[in-house]
Amino acid sequence: MRALLVATGLLALSTAALAGPNQYQVTGPVLDVSPDKITVQKGKDKWEIGRTAATKVSGDVKAGDKVTIMYTMTADSIEVKSATAAKTSKKK
Repeated sequence: MRALLVATGLLALSTAALAGPNQYQVTGPVLDVSPDKITVQKGKDKWEIGRTAATKVSGDVKAGDKVTIMYTMTADSIEVKSATAAKTSKKK
């Protein structure tokens, strides 16, 4: 019985790891739409979200339409600054 519980736990953890980054959503009226981005009004804020040829769109979206956009956050680049270098420069 214990082995079954451990196996089930490991399966749940591995599934979560394969799921990828968290998915988020924003809903509001479309202010502008182009082949590479869509701008949506959310409250007082304007949200510009990039899109690609792989972005799934159901229908012909145009300004004024209310949409719900599902998106993830993906890093385009990462610049590393060594923590040890920062500590050394503070000591001088």
